[in-house]
Amino acid sequence: MDHDPRDFPPGDLRVSDAERDLAVSELGKAFQAGRLTTDEFEERCGAAFASRTGAELAALLADLPVERNPTETAVVHRPDQEPVPRPRLIAGATIAAACFALVAVANALSRGPSLQQRQLTQQIFAQHGITIPLPPAEGFNWPGTITPAIVSLVFVLLIVFMRATRDDR
Repeated sequence: MDHDPRDFPPGDLRVSDAERDLAVSELGKAFQAGRLTTDEFEERCGAAFASRTGAELAALLADLPVERNPTETAVVHRPDQEPVPRPRLIAGATIAAACFALVAVANALSRGPSLQQRQLTQQIFAQHGITIPLPPAEGFNWPGTITPAIVSLVFVLLIVFMRATRDDR
């Protein structure tokens, strides 16, 4: 057999844990189908976990039929394949961007606490023995507006980047 249909590394190239798990999964399916006895299954599983090369794994499965889609049983991560961004991550980033944008807009439209609210806050703290200076006066809340706006912009850029990389594939 020149080429292993299970896509294990050829010859003496080392195998990964995921590829060993794939081989054990296929052995389990063969055992469930009655193609292997209990002793054969245990012996081959032990050999699969101890295997170092693709040739050793292929030899363990050589007399068994090939699954139609062996990648369904275990996902083998290849270094040349990067994970594709998931739609849930894009949706979560979209929701976060909208929330931060709403906070930024609310802070921009808010005039802050009135003089009466600031004095009431000072009195409440004084009743508990805490002396604080009068909270900031009415006016535009730059930090409360700019910070969530910048975070929202970062999320939007993340969404654009993730959409662009997903569409390239």
